[in-house]
Amino acid sequence: MIENQHFSRRRLLGMAALGAAALTGATTITTAPRAAAAEAQSGDGAFVPAVVIGTGYGAAVAALRLGEAGVETLMLEMGQQWDKPGADGNVFCGMLKPDERSSWFKSRTEAPLGSFLWLDLVNKDITPYAGVLDRVNFDQMSVYVGRGVGGGSLVNGGMAVQPKRSYFEEVLPQVDSAEMYDRYFPRANSVLRVNNIDKGWFEDTEWYKFARVSREQAGKAGLGTTFVPNVYDFDYMRREADGQVPKSGLATEVIYGNNHGKQSLDKTYLAAALGTGKVTIKTLHQVKTISRQRDGGYVLSVEEIDAYGKRVGRKEISCKYLFLGAGSLGSTELLLRARETGALPDLSSEVGAGWGPNGNIMTARANHIWNPTGAHQSSIPALGIDDWNNPDAPVFAEIAPMPAGLETWVSLYLAITKNPERGTFVYDKANDRANLRWTRDQNTPAVNAARSLFDRINKANTTMYRYDLFGSKLKNFADDFCYHPLGGCVLGKATDLYGRVSGYKNLYVTDGSLIPGSIGVNPFVTITALAERNVERIIKQDIAA
Repeated sequence: MIENQHFSRRRLLGMAALGAAALTGATTITTAPRAAAAEAQSGDGAFVPAVVIGTGYGAAVAALRLGEAGVETLMLEMGQQWDKPGADGNVFCGMLKPDERSSWFKSRTEAPLGSFLWLDLVNKDITPYAGVLDRVNFDQMSVYVGRGVGGGSLVNGGMAVQPKRSYFEEVLPQVDSAEMYDRYFPRANSVLRVNNIDKGWFEDTEWYKFARVSREQAGKAGLGTTFVPNVYDFDYMRREADGQVPKSGLATEVIYGNNHGKQSLDKTYLAAALGTGKVTIKTLHQVKTISRQRDGGYVLSVEEIDAYGKRVGRKEISCKYLFLGAGSLGSTELLLRARETGALPDLSSEVGAGWGPNGNIMTARANHIWNPTGAHQSSIPALGIDDWNNPDAPVFAEIAPMPAGLETWVSLYLAITKNPERGTFVYDKANDRANLRWTRDQNTPAVNAARSLFDRINKANTTMYRYDLFGSKLKNFADDFCYHPLGGCVLGKATDLYGRVSGYKNLYVTDGSLIPGSIGVNPFVTITALAERNVERIIKQDIAA
């Protein structure tokens, strides 16, 4: 991927600012000449022209483009910056030996694979800490989200997949698909530094034997597979395999962060945003409430904590332009609270509606003893089973690694299905939080679709499901958690067609809550590209005009 010289220089400046903040332990991240101004603009009662809540994909796009437009912008991130090594010399911990860095204020880790041979060998007791991965638990659904500068980009598998164009048009018919696929998807992929695995190396390396085994077995069932681009640097991975650089993707690192190789947002969009000289990031700052001033501006009540959860301050920050990029859960909860408490009473009744888990279902198969999947497995997926054109049960199934460091004979998958069911967030006044109305029965279409696919693979290979990986019960489909929360502030319903929140001027949503519950593939490239489209229009019409 080729960057223009100006953009590359900004990105390097931003990465230097991130590094400097990590060395000093500062919670303010900015380019050095503006440090004093940054502290002033984020103090109690301060005004800043634009505030972006969150540092995930949509938030990062908004900050970069606002900074390029010359707008002083403050980003508020509830997690911490992940750039300072711990006692072991690593920023992040691995999956096999998780510690406090793994989880957001939990006393025990909550990994998606909760057991092996029904034994609780996976999760560990830990000290509550502002760790990088959170599992937000609702009554009948849990949602994994990233916490820190970079949001979900810190903890996902990096699969940079564009949805089938026909399905994108079905989900978001009001958006010009030609414009998206010709302009905004390429722009997003370029800044995200998306790359492809070398197919020759893939075929030869021991680290992807697990994927080749699943490809062969899918082929016996008449199913095709496709290589999937990624934001993990595959050239770095090849050097890992050759022993030339420290291992990360080949060292069981992914859901609790990657120490090397991964082009997370702090190395791409956010670094470039900081490099504009107009963007400041404040970490461990959680926005609690939003209200409106008489002049039409917005006031944010913000709580500052330390890494162990102690409240160290509370402040109010006001702004003219407010961009919500706190994700499907965070942005929706902030708007619900504002509507139901009367702070922003004119918000649409559509706020909270249209939520879905992107049809996520996890499952695993047991292979024959003569068909091992490999003791050495890359933690970065590179291949998917593509049966999305199946008219009865569309499925795109990520061939997921299970890097246990020993042979397991397990083939693991994250299936993305076309589930029409939607949930709704409602405000729980007593607990001051958004609750999700979603039942396990609503996942039945997704489970049935996944079962249809993997029953065919099992039949063709005379194999069976694993029932021991998802808790203490006999369970072959994990349908009670998801990685891809979407919806809650749906485009064209809770907002206009560019993310402007209905009922309020200069208030915007710029994250996955705009997408109505499903996009058919890993969603972060779509979230990024949609944000590029929306923010370009907003800056042109609302800010630059």
